[in-house]
Amino acid sequence: MHSLPSKWRSRAIIKLLRAIGRHHTDVMIKTLLLDAAILLGLAILGVIGYKLAPLLDAKTDLTLPLSTCNLGRQACATTLPDGGQVEFSIEPRPIPTLKQLQLQATFSGVEVRGVAVDLAGAEMQMGYNRPQLERQPGGGERFTGQASLPVCITGNMVWNITVIVDTGKTVLALPFRLVTGDRSATDRRPD
Repeated sequence: MHSLPSKWRSRAIIKLLRAIGRHHTDVMIKTLLLDAAILLGLAILGVIGYKLAPLLDAKTDLTLPLSTCNLGRQACATTLPDGGQVEFSIEPRPIPTLKQLQLQATFSGVEVRGVAVDLAGAEMQMGYNRPQLERQPGGGERFTGQASLPVCITGNMVWNITVIVDTGKTVLALPFRLVTGDRSATDRRPD
């Protein structure tokens, strides 16, 4: 057996260690770049979410007090600050979940440019649900639209229903509360 002189063995070992070191350094650099790209992507998503979050909340000039009317039993009428009236209803009754609902807002004594209805879970986030109502032909200020409420696995579900009215001068929020999922819910006033 020929053995390499120790000088050559040392050089071979040094070359081998350098090659391993370069490979290890390349892998480490790639890993660091990937980690930095992931962190940058998460930061960008965070900024986008922060900027878009206000769009989920309706921008209103005035929010009226919570109505004590039970939308689960009847149409509810509210007097607006300028003296106009609005009657809002959801049908069919009792209010079912996972079924098409008919929403209607009828105004008198006020001109209305647009109407939306925000349906939000009071105690549980149920996702964005804000249909725009369409002006109906035939004169008058009648707006209709459709929506559906998702089912809640816990049985009863308390909903914050906000009718958002754009008069051109102001944007009003008309809040109502609704309880679904329990037959007795239509017989009692929401809290």
